[in-house]
Amino acid sequence: MIRLDPATANPSAPPTVPGWALAPGGALSDGDAAFRAGAALASLDMLARSQPTWDGAWRQRLALKCAAASMRLAGRAEDEAALRDAWQLCPAGADPGPAGTIFGAWRQLAVQPPVATPERLERMVEQLGLHWDRATLADLCRHIENLAAALRPAPFAAAAIAARVVAMRPDAELFAWWLADLVLAQSLRWPRPLPLLMGQVFGPAFRAEVGGGKRIRPGEEGFERAVCVTLVQAVADACRLASELSRRAEKLLAVGPKLRAKGAGDVIFLLLNEDAVAGSLVTKNLSRFAARRLFERLQHLEAVRELSGRPTFRLFGL
Repeated sequence: MIRLDPATANPSAPPTVPGWALAPGGALSDGDAAFRAGAALASLDMLARSQPTWDGAWRQRLALKCAAASMRLAGRAEDEAALRDAWQLCPAGADPGPAGTIFGAWRQLAVQPPVATPERLERMVEQLGLHWDRATLADLCRHIENLAAALRPAPFAAAAIAARVVAMRPDAELFAWWLADLVLAQSLRWPRPLPLLMGQVFGPAFRAEVGGGKRIRPGEEGFERAVCVTLVQAVADACRLASELSRRAEKLLAVGPKLRAKGAGDVIFLLLNEDAVAGSLVTKNLSRFAARRLFERLQHLEAVRELSGRPTFRLFGL
């Protein structure tokens, strides 16, 4: 249970990636790219292992970014706002649709340990709309075990599993990137993965210098170097988001004692752990009318943001 104590909201300033690792330097060698990726991941390591009060919201916001990039990869048009709606406005137990289901896959990645079993991978590929037999997925799990035993540097292990998946199934690139973040976390011994790589797939690091800037796909020439380069940017973005959410969580917890609603603690808990919370939330301690007044109060105190831009069916978050 997260303690609603302002002192725990920001025990230390979130890390930043060293400026030299982000500095443009033309075409990097493989060694330089790997060195910069290592420096960036070292900056993120302690935060990835810790559990600040806003950790859940941070992870789910990263999952949302990766889900939005997944839509483009899948040839769909949903942006972050549409994905929020697909997830938050779906009745409990109902099908959130293809977009919401993919968002759910990234949400799941962010909260579960980085463990790959045939059963888990089978559920995941089905969630992503793929169909693989259990034996093939068992072979993939053994390949992940071999990568761990070989002690390959984390960025190269992530690149290797993505390349392996696409070599097996060219139509499974989305699953390849999902699995790459799992293997990255496993290699770094993080308790839970961070959705990082998918959000950068269409970035400049994956644009080939020849061939008209064609996107470099897993397994193609220059892919490992591109993964290293993009990890630096992905980590920098994650650290900036952490710093932003840390400040907002601190403000939210500071106004907590001013809230008289009986269910205020439940709402604060959800805001700290979710990307967004519906303004029509109902709990055992909070009616829909009381929730609406509470969110209006929080918005007046500038402790939350309204994320949908709508006058009705509103969504709130840090």
